[in-house]
Amino acid sequence: MTSSRIARSTKHLCTLFVAAVVCPVLTVFAQPAESVKPASSGDSLKALRADLHDRIKEPQFAAAMWGVKVVSLDTGKMLFEHNAGKLFSPASNSKLYTCALALDRLGPDYCIKTSLYARARPDRRGTLNGDLIVHGRGDPTLNARLHSGDLFRALDPLVAALTNAGVKRIKGDLIGDESFFRGPPCGSGWAWDDLEYDYGAEISALTLNDNLLELNVKPGRQVGSPCRLLLHPATAYVTLSNQTLTVASGARRRISLYRPPGASVTYVRGQMPMEDSGSGEAVTVHNPAGLFVAFFKEALARHGIKVSGRLRTVNWLARETAPLDLAGAVELGAVESLPLRDIVREIQKPSQNLYADLLLAHVGAVVQATNTSAARLTSEAAGIAELNRFLSETGIEEGSVFFEEGSGLSRNNLTTASATVRLLEFMSRHPWAEVYREALPIAGVDGTLKGRMKGTAAAGNVSAKTGTLRWANSLSGYVTTAAGERLIFSLMLNRYHNPDPGRSGRAALDALAVRLAGFAGHSSMAGN
Repeated sequence: MTSSRIARSTKHLCTLFVAAVVCPVLTVFAQPAESVKPASSGDSLKALRADLHDRIKEPQFAAAMWGVKVVSLDTGKMLFEHNAGKLFSPASNSKLYTCALALDRLGPDYCIKTSLYARARPDRRGTLNGDLIVHGRGDPTLNARLHSGDLFRALDPLVAALTNAGVKRIKGDLIGDESFFRGPPCGSGWAWDDLEYDYGAEISALTLNDNLLELNVKPGRQVGSPCRLLLHPATAYVTLSNQTLTVASGARRRISLYRPPGASVTYVRGQMPMEDSGSGEAVTVHNPAGLFVAFFKEALARHGIKVSGRLRTVNWLARETAPLDLAGAVELGAVESLPLRDIVREIQKPSQNLYADLLLAHVGAVVQATNTSAARLTSEAAGIAELNRFLSETGIEEGSVFFEEGSGLSRNNLTTASATVRLLEFMSRHPWAEVYREALPIAGVDGTLKGRMKGTAAAGNVSAKTGTLRWANSLSGYVTTAAGERLIFSLMLNRYHNPDPGRSGRAALDALAVRLAGFAGHSSMAGN
């Protein structure tokens, strides 16, 4: 695939929504105000460099690794760097790369289509004599959250597309076709236990409700009885094994979920005291395409459309052995996602892993449709190959970015502070620069930075992507100094642990960002 952009205009199907933050994180701690040193009226670049150096050399970081680079967007001058060319785990800073690739290759108005196929159109009585195929391409926006928590309202546009085609009855199977993506349902480099948490929801070209269900756990009727479990939306697609116990008031709540890899049963374990108001837990789903067609069949039934056949799914492996010839099928209708400008916002602000991995796989699948040499790769691998081509166009040095997947959940994703700063600089003058920057969390305002850096010079100023894994913290983005100079920065801290929550990795990153926001000097000043 060439680097030409594929863009097309479309209407919004629904209003923008704010997704839940999905990432494997520790508790968020606001930066303690007393640890942020205010800039003096005589602030200079020399003083800034000395201050930043002293901060990252504090004894608490003796066993950790810092990678830092700060560059002026106005003058191009480097203000500070430390280990800027060394490889670090960026965690969710990986999303900066995935979203930049998608905007560059597809454009901000691009939408992802979900199609309804059949062998022929319905007869005069509205009977579809054959199977109905729901062919997904990775739309992440079919979600109950878009429709006041009502998943069936989210499916209404698909139902309407079918009724508009004259279908009143389906005398065949309802097939969920997720074969647009080649590859396993998890990202490369993920840990096996990621899949039982909401931030590790399975990847599928036919995605529904973030491939999650909400489980409400409430105490039972009496001490000694099992807790009450209620799935929302209600479905028999997921099996719950209730291994919980209601205990006396005053005891501690302990509820945990375990879903073995590749299984459709979730074990709910632990205890809940009688007076407890209950808890909400996220249940991940195996084979999300199956969940999709289960709910779609119910949505059809609510509109009087009966499906006579079975529910089944088709993935990339099944298509190779028993292919569905979509080239000879009739497209009865289709729905489109929100435009890409909204999808990247829903990735960046809450750090939504699934959407990022769906987007990378979609770019890869688009490449595979026109590039025969990529056809045998997984869609993820084809997306990574296209990312590497894009990075070479940005001027990022070869050997400074090694990614396996698009969200940053992989512990094997590696990049440098220099490469991230270069990417941010490139995107600052990109045709879609405004879309790219507006998708980032804003300190003290929204997204994953909503509770951070409040009451400081960074609040409402710093626009940056966060990143958190167990041994990796990152913060990269844009800031305007007290002198009005625009800076780009990338801060990465790996292998750091401090039992004092007030001195967490996040707090350390925030302190550096606040110092940059309060910098009263300028990179162009003489004597710097």
